[in-house]
Order: sequence, then structure tokens, then C-alpha cells
Amino acid sequence: MKYELSAHSDRNFTHIPLIDKLNGTVGMIVLAVIAVCVGIATIYGGLVAGLLLLVSMIAIPVVYAIVVYPLFGIVTLLTMGFFLFFILRLGINFPLGTLMDGLEVLLLLGVLIKVKQRGEWEISIFKNPVSVMILIWIGYNLIQVANPWAESRLAWVYTVRSVAAVTIMYFVFVYHLRTLKSIRIVIRAWLVLAVCGAIYGFKQEFFGIAPAELADLWSDPMSVSLLYINGIWRKYSIFSDPVSFSYTMVCASVICIALLSSKRSWLKKGILAAMIVAFLMAMLYSGTRGAYVLVPAALIPFALLNFSKKIMLASCVAAVFITILILMPTSSPTIARFQTAFRPSDDASFNVRKHNQKRIQPYILSHPIGGGLGSTGAWGARFAPHSFLATFPPDSGYIRVAVELGWIGLLLFCFMMFTILKMGINNFYKIRNSELKTYCLAMTLVIFALNIGNFPQEALVQFPNNILFFMAAAIVHTTLLIDRKESAHFEKNT
Repeated sequence: MKYELSAHSDRNFTHIPLIDKLNGTVGMIVLAVIAVCVGIATIYGGLVAGLLLLVSMIAIPVVYAIVVYPLFGIVTLLTMGFFLFFILRLGINFPLGTLMDGLEVLLLLGVLIKVKQRGEWEISIFKNPVSVMILIWIGYNLIQVANPWAESRLAWVYTVRSVAAVTIMYFVFVYHLRTLKSIRIVIRAWLVLAVCGAIYGFKQEFFGIAPAELADLWSDPMSVSLLYINGIWRKYSIFSDPVSFSYTMVCASVICIALLSSKRSWLKKGILAAMIVAFLMAMLYSGTRGAYVLVPAALIPFALLNFSKKIMLASCVAAVFITILILMPTSSPTIARFQTAFRPSDDASFNVRKHNQKRIQPYILSHPIGGGLGSTGAWGARFAPHSFLATFPPDSGYIRVAVELGWIGLLLFCFMMFTILKMGINNFYKIRNSELKTYCLAMTLVIFALNIGNFPQEALVQFPNNILFFMAAAIVHTTLLIDRKESAHFEKNT
């Protein structure tokens, strides 16, 4: 029997523009020339030159895919946000921070190209109070370059990248995550990456920290003082530090809690329950007391927003379990550290932070626009080591904002957070689709938990949580856009 392709069979295949152009005589010639160039470069430039050419051959298609296929780019950004510091610890001498900036620029470029192709800006999707507040926040950070109290303009240059560049990703996420399928893919990728982080945390807990990493920790007295507590190393997994590790586990666990409340098969519920246990155990191994209160705190809005007898019963059971865990006598250092998180007055580090916050209040009140971006912490110590703020440890996201951007900046920041949470609550009640409603609830709980966690620690300055926060805010917005589109389509066809 002779088989022939029909005239319409081509419709069943997905066309990729770059592949289509290379599928011919010209493409074969181009590939042959590239192969010859690699051979010549290897002969005259050695193995390094050949490897660099091969890397560039891989990098060019990846860059193309990030720009043309934004969902691939978003997942790539998310993956790099999770594994950034793990790659750095492997000893790879490469400016990965600049690579993250490049990924963000490529995603933004992808938005501009899509807008040009469609011939319209689709401004309507950005018409909401959250978008306005985020633009105001970005603008306020940009004009900080002219802050008269700033000790160093160079500190602003280094800091504004991690503020404005990551914040603007909110608009990229809103533009691209506007289908139910894309939101599913992103949330699944989020949870899979979190599982990878939890597994490596278990590896550090039960099999020990890698010898090279351990030697690096012992070589830094600051790391020893912060991470070596009562003869036990706090675990940081693949992340920058235990705080970032624990907060990422909290976010993943509250997402699973929200998903668990929806209608799912018993198998899926069992998997979600196992993931919650794994995430919470990994969080305990981080030794971050600020994270311990976040899940109980997130259960409060979860129970109130998703009000039902079953949810209230489950919340009460969880509350009883947590209370027993707090009050019971224990010889475990991990459980003992967990218990101290609910008795902050007995914690020496909490009292030191409280004293520091009291000490810095006069400065905040007398500097309405702050001491400038990057004036505290590592950048302050690097670019203005003799300044007053360089020696001040913020130890809190809100305190850092108040010190660097003043009480005006703190008001803007708090109002932006309030607006995002308000949008999440309102959208949860407006959305009709049960799956979208669950995703909106999950993202609202993530935003709530990170806001609470931003007071005892800096929750929104480090990868991947800075990306996750604005992704959560974008999904809260787009779930309503998708639901309205579905409702309009349904009403049109009925």
C-alpha cells in the first residue's frame, strides 16, 4: 500500500520558524560552515576555543527559545533562581548574577516583540491598582540615585538591579501567564523545584554537608557564627542561606495546603500531603525561627477565606498539633529551636534585633527618603565602609526599606503590599472557576506568608523568593482575567 501525505497533513505539525528556515539547502550549507569553523577553531585555538564555540551553539537556540517561547523562558528563570547558588558553590567562575539580569531582559524583550506582532499594547490587562503601585515603587527606587543623603551612587547601581529588574518581572508574568495551562505548568515547575531543594536539604541533614562546602563555611567566621548553632549546622540546601531555604519551603507547603483543599483524587491528595510533610521537615532543618511561625500564620487566612466545616475542623486539628509541639518537653535541638520561635522574649537574637530597631528609629524619622539604596548590609560595607549605616544590620525587610528609602519609602512599600493582598482576597471571591479559585488562594497565601516573614528576616531580596513573590502577585491577577474570559465565552455561546 502506498502512503501519501494529504494537503492538510501539514496542519498537524507544530512549526518552529528557525527550524523551518534551516530545513533546506541553505540550512545544510549553514550547518556545514559551522561544523568546519568548529574544527578550525579547535585546531588553531585548542580545546577551549572549540568548547566555547559549542557552548555558543547551545546558547543561541536557548536565547531564541526564551524570547520566542516565553513560557520556556519563565520556567528557565525560575529554575536558575532555584539553582543559582548551588551552581556557584560548584566553583564555576561565571557572573551568574549578570546571567539572571540577561534572562530578565530577554523575557522583557519577548514581551515587546509579542506586542509589536499583535499591534496593540493590551493596556487593559495592566489597568489595576497593583500595577500602578508597582510602577510607583519602581520609579521611587530609580529616583533614589539623586538621594542627597546617599554615601555612594555605586551602591545604588548594584542594588537597583535586584529591586527594579525583578519587580518589573510582574508585568512580564501578567502578560504571558494568561492561560490555565501556563499557570498549571508554572506551579508544577515551582513545586518540582521545591522538592529538589527539600531532597538536597535532607541530604545535608542525614549525610552531611559536602566537604568543599563545609571547608568554605569553616573559613568564614561570620558563617560559623550564623550557621553553627549548638554544635549543629543550619541547612541551606541549594539556596544562598537557611533563610531563603526555609521561606521557599514555606511557600511550597502553603501552595500544597491550598491545593489539598480542592477536589482531587486520593492519590493526588496523598502526594500533596507527603510533600507538605517533606517541606515542613526541611524547613525545620534550616533552623530559621522566623519561618516557623509562617505556616500557622498562613492557616488563619486560609481558614477564613476558604470557610467550611471541613476546613475549620482541619485547621483546629493543626492548631492543636502545633500547640502540643510548642509546649511538649524535648531533647531534640531542632524541636527546641522551633519552640523558641513562639517565645521571642526568651531569644537573645530577637532582643538584639529589637534593640537595633529602636536605635535606628531616630535616623528613620529624620531622613524621610532614607540613606539611599545599598547603604546598609554588604553593599554599604563595600562602597561606604566608614558610614553610619554600613555597620547597621537591618535583619528585616521592612527595616531595610525604612533605613534605605525612608519612612516615605516604607509607606509606599506597605501600601503596595496591602494592595496586592487586597487584590488576592477580592479576586478569590470573584472567580467562578474552582481550579482558578484554588490557584488564586494559593498565591494569596504565599504573598501573605512572605509579608509576615519579611519582618523578622529579609524575605524578598534573594533568589528565588523575589521572583516567586512577583510571580504569585501576577497569578493572583491573571486568574481573574482568565475566569472573566471563560465567563464571557460561555455567555456568548449560550
